[in-house]
Amino acid sequence: MWKNFKLNKFLLLIPLTSLMFCFNSPKNDDEKMQTIMVSVKNTLSYLHYSPKPINDAYSKDVYKHYFEMIDPAKRYFLQSDMDEFGKHETKLDDYLNQGDLTFYKLTVDRLYQRVDEIDKITQDIFSKPINLEEDETLTLEPKLKKVPANKQEQYNEWKKFIKYNILQEVESMNSKEEAQKEKKDSVQKYNLKDTIKYKPLSPEMKIKQATDEVKDLVKETFTRFKKRKKMDWFSVYMNAYTEVFDPHTNYYSPKDKEDFDTNFTGKVIGIGAIIQEKKGNLYLGALTIGAPAWKSKQLSEGDKILKVKSKPKEDAVNVVGMLSDEAVRLIRGEKGTPVTLTVQKKDGTIKDVTMIREEVAIEDTFARSIVVNAPNGKKYGFINLPSFNADFENEKGRNASDDIKNEIIKLKEQNIEGIVLDLRNNGGGSLTEVGDIMGLFMNAGPYVQVKDGNGKIQTLKNKNETPIWTGSLVIMQNELSASASEILAGVMQDNGRALVIGSPQSFGKGTVQTFVDLNRFLNTEDDFGSLKLTIQKFYRITGESTQRKGVVSDIQMKDFFTYAEIGERYDDYALAWDKIPATKFEKLNYFNIQALEKASSARMAKNSNYQLLIESAQWREQLDKEETITLNINKFNELMKQRKAQIEKFKVLTKFDNGLKFSMFPAEVEREKKDEAFKKKSEMWVKNLRKDTYLQEAMNILADMNVKQ
Repeated sequence: MWKNFKLNKFLLLIPLTSLMFCFNSPKNDDEKMQTIMVSVKNTLSYLHYSPKPINDAYSKDVYKHYFEMIDPAKRYFLQSDMDEFGKHETKLDDYLNQGDLTFYKLTVDRLYQRVDEIDKITQDIFSKPINLEEDETLTLEPKLKKVPANKQEQYNEWKKFIKYNILQEVESMNSKEEAQKEKKDSVQKYNLKDTIKYKPLSPEMKIKQATDEVKDLVKETFTRFKKRKKMDWFSVYMNAYTEVFDPHTNYYSPKDKEDFDTNFTGKVIGIGAIIQEKKGNLYLGALTIGAPAWKSKQLSEGDKILKVKSKPKEDAVNVVGMLSDEAVRLIRGEKGTPVTLTVQKKDGTIKDVTMIREEVAIEDTFARSIVVNAPNGKKYGFINLPSFNADFENEKGRNASDDIKNEIIKLKEQNIEGIVLDLRNNGGGSLTEVGDIMGLFMNAGPYVQVKDGNGKIQTLKNKNETPIWTGSLVIMQNELSASASEILAGVMQDNGRALVIGSPQSFGKGTVQTFVDLNRFLNTEDDFGSLKLTIQKFYRITGESTQRKGVVSDIQMKDFFTYAEIGERYDDYALAWDKIPATKFEKLNYFNIQALEKASSARMAKNSNYQLLIESAQWREQLDKEETITLNINKFNELMKQRKAQIEKFKVLTKFDNGLKFSMFPAEVEREKKDEAFKKKSEMWVKNLRKDTYLQEAMNILADMNVKQ
């Protein structure tokens, strides 16, 4: 979670001379990076919620974290490199203080050197016959791997890695072939029109095709790597420093910040088209219905992009061989301005297409609801909230609370008798939206306590006295529900206003972040990026922090994430859990948790689909924890055969139907007639809702709650 507030007054409390790192505009990238380093160090030391001493112990942590980020699988650097790098292990604190690029340049230059060498190594591996019948194993767990002692060991490791990818590709081809055979057998069995193409390949042909595919993939990986600017790795280097303070304190380059803002507001100024990268070329992907690319009637999915002209008075830029994110930034721009794409159509013709940039909404980030017709004859409302989005720059921009309000109004018009608010996979967003959403369901009251680094505690309150939904309410969460999701679920649980169901506990992110522009004290118009900085911790109205522990569900149901190491408590650098005094609030008595939990537990114990789902989750987690795998094709095939036999048992999960019936709103039914993309998304959404065991139980719990509106 991050908080939008101005730091101007706050910063006046700090000696400004301490933060005025440079008065003149840096002349080159080196000076820019040096300025950023010192700026980050001072900002961390003065403004972080719990600043760490910049000393040798800190340096060792940064060193360890950096290599976990830059070479996690230990494929690029040699032991001789690590021996050389190790001489700097306790000096990274000094480098940060001084803006010294010695270690950064040494490691990144060496990384590019090794990538060039490994590119040649892999070409040599592919130039010779690859024997898949040797009895070799690949170590999958990075913690068990050792850095290659020499180039021969590195060669052998890359050869193993390539073999593993070939075997996986062969297995993928086998699975597709088996699926096609099943379809063809089914068609022939029922005497249907046979249009299924089924041409099984010999094992030798599969290996050849798989090898060619992996060869292209590896080549493309190195090509993309070499196109990355060294300055991009500087962001990785700086985040090794920041994330040791805590995992949510991060350095954002200007382009990274732009991407963050786009995701947070749920909108982008552009043409409404996905840009895809294939074998060194850029192509148009799906076009958003109603957006400029679609409205032009001249562009199609699959068109190759040759040039982009960002501004009328500037020359077009050749984007052939460019990274997709760089091309995207050329295409984006100010609303109402023209952009021209030069594309090659599938028939080989070249065409210039000029469009006017528009605001394109990323609808998957916004709340959406639907009416659920339960088996008991009752109608309930289901609202999915993917994020606590907020647009602070635009008064007319979309905010999560406004969207939720609109969805509730639409549901009430359909005479629903209860609401399920789905916060699963919701990683948070704006803290202020929590209070506004709370006010839609209950009267005024505190919703969170916030403590800063000086120990000052502030209680944030919802002041709304006119809730628009006072009926039964269930909140769904899982291990990926974090930050704002946890504050909302926690306060509704503490007040007794809603029943929280789902995973045993949520993610456990109990910290607040804000963005600090690093060039705010610099005499320059250059953009040095921003630091997303942890400045506060938040606490439930009971005084308990959500940090690490998250929110414990009233009715607990395990899922795929329950057995994985997901959550703040698994991060080495996460801040600790603690507690402060409770604030005054009056608990409501909307329902009997014990009775509801007992009834739900009885149902889930008899729910064969749920029990099988849990068994599947445990099995998959065991697979994820396997430390090695065979590279002998015969043994690998046997292993895959065993896994398929196990998967066969779980196939019934894909055919599950929870028996719920869903009704779209009249306006959405009309929109589907005109908007093909919206129709496809809606169909997929409803299809997934029908397979949702947890939603089925949420509706059962709503029926049990039986609360009058």
